[in-house]
Amino acid sequence: MDLITPDFGLFFWMIVSFTLVFIILRKFAWKPIVLAISEREKNIEEGIIMAEKAKEDMTKVEEKSEKIISEARIEKEAILRKGRQSREQLIEEAKEQAKLNSQEMLEMAKKRIEEEKEAAIQQMKEQISSVSLEIAEKVLREELADDKKQKKLMEQYLKEFKVN
Repeated sequence: MDLITPDFGLFFWMIVSFTLVFIILRKFAWKPIVLAISEREKNIEEGIIMAEKAKEDMTKVEEKSEKIISEARIEKEAILRKGRQSREQLIEEAKEQAKLNSQEMLEMAKKRIEEEKEAAIQQMKEQISSVSLEIAEKVLREELADDKKQKKLMEQYLKEFKVN
């Protein structure tokens, strides 16, 4: 039982040594420990405040980035829509231009065909009249080669002239 119940001397020296350690600690270590603890508490509070501020800033940044992304999507859609409209407009303009060009070419081809036709008809007329004159000349030479035939032909022309 000696271990469980301490002796008065031991108890006295324990209280004296505890009081000395307490006084020394209070005089030299208590203020620095309390200052360090309060400093640490202050740093932790500042860290929490900074973390909350950073969290708020991140939320704002995320909102801004979402807004920017949505604006970019809207702008992309507008650009694509405008591009489609431009493409369709260019296609329509090209179709119209092609239609006008084809009509113009068709009109030019018709005009050229008509001109070629007129030239061919004129050339045929010239050739026919030339051939007709050559035939008439040959026929008249043959008919007028004899004097009797010439006189007979003259008399016939004179009768026809008087009758008309």
